[in-house]
Amino acid sequence: MDEGKKKTIGKFLSLILRHEPSKIGVVLDENGWADVEELIQKCGKHRIVFSRKELDEIVETNNKQRYSFDETRTKIRANQGHSINIDLELQAVVPPEFLYHGTAERFLEAIKKEGIKKMSRQHVHLSQDKETAIAVGGRHGKVKVLTVLTGKMHKEGLIFFQSANGVWLTDFVSKEYISS
Repeated sequence: MDEGKKKTIGKFLSLILRHEPSKIGVVLDENGWADVEELIQKCGKHRIVFSRKELDEIVETNNKQRYSFDETRTKIRANQGHSINIDLELQAVVPPEFLYHGTAERFLEAIKKEGIKKMSRQHVHLSQDKETAIAVGGRHGKVKVLTVLTGKMHKEGLIFFQSANGVWLTDFVSKEYISS
């Protein structure tokens, strides 16, 4: 499958599995899982046509590892980034001493005043390395990478999760835990 088609399908899957399943009439269970065959069929009715084999390729080769199949491979879900309320069944884990948050420079003043908020998402997303944070923040303009004192946050009782694709998640990062 060519990269253009993969990108188009991937963006549509992201919209459906993270934000608007009702757009095509797909129902996610409480943990965000959608039936694979129903998803393929209903995407096709909305002119996003792909086969099961192509879906497998997208899940396996997506550079951000956005999607996962369940053990039976009959259900699929997004690994994180939801704006709809679902339970990803994540377990709290101890984060490394530092994680990184990539953002556009235009958001720096608000972050310095208010911290890093999850906005319309279920969690604030943090990266294990600066390169990933640069890629994430660069999608929104000139990028600035912030160092987050996650070890200190954890020691002070804040909770962290790690999604299936390695993204670190927390509810909020107060300004005192941000170093630039």
